[in-house]
Amino acid sequence: MRTLKTLLDGLSFPEGPRWRDGRLLFSDMHRQRVIAVDPAGRSETVLELNSSCPSGLGWLPDGRLLVVSMEDRRLLRADPEGPVVVADCTPFAGFHCNDMVVDAEGRAYIGNFGFDLHGGGTPCPANLVLVRPAEDACVAASDLWFPNGAVITSDGKTLVVAETFAARLTAFDILPDGSLSHRRVWASLGKADNPLGETPQPPVPDGIALDAEGGIWVASPTTREVLRVLEGGAITERIPVSTSAFACMLGGADGRTLFVCTSLHSHPVHCRETRTGRIEYCEVDVPHAGLP
Repeated sequence: MRTLKTLLDGLSFPEGPRWRDGRLLFSDMHRQRVIAVDPAGRSETVLELNSSCPSGLGWLPDGRLLVVSMEDRRLLRADPEGPVVVADCTPFAGFHCNDMVVDAEGRAYIGNFGFDLHGGGTPCPANLVLVRPAEDACVAASDLWFPNGAVITSDGKTLVVAETFAARLTAFDILPDGSLSHRRVWASLGKADNPLGETPQPPVPDGIALDAEGGIWVASPTTREVLRVLEGGAITERIPVSTSAFACMLGGADGRTLFVCTSLHSHPVHCRETRTGRIEYCEVDVPHAGLP
């Protein structure tokens, strides 16, 4: 059984981890900032938002950072003079926007809650929003139950998105223009034939990360773990978390460091008050692949 170690603590609610240029970047969501931390635990704030919380992160082909702005449902670009609005997702996002994956062409696929999660709203399906460079937002896929973390395979041909409220990973083919087709279930979580046995409730996929053997690491906050899932639903490994795991990313010098965003709470008020968020990590066997 692998054991997680703490790289950075005292965070409000870390989300959207991305490994780039020798550092892990992530959104400290409820403090409205994007932070970078190196393997020694040295951190710095690289972007602050004044009116909204950041979530998903990605990069354009020219290296400029893209950031999901949650409450106002916009995609931002971090220019030297300050954040610039790239697209307004409001017409297609039922509630706050959340995680995102950006492909090699700079096309951003953005999830959203679909309903007021913390305000007691009634769960309902949501869209996965697509923003192509220099174009307005549009719907890439509909009828998804809380589309959340997403990955793109190394060949750029397949997108897998976590449907948090459906306890499954759903795959699409990516067409040359960035649109999605051939929707299918990549893995249903909590099946009885998993070789490592089952928890009383099925894992709930939040943030995800792809490895070079086609396995996907899944952060499951409700079962307090990260787990490695294969296409079809077999679970090959589970790593327990002392609080709750909300996102994960493979990185480090050889791509074999699994970084996990953890927190005791997810409600914005509790997160700001308690600051229990952490970046935790451990070494795994199979390195990173694909995007992000």
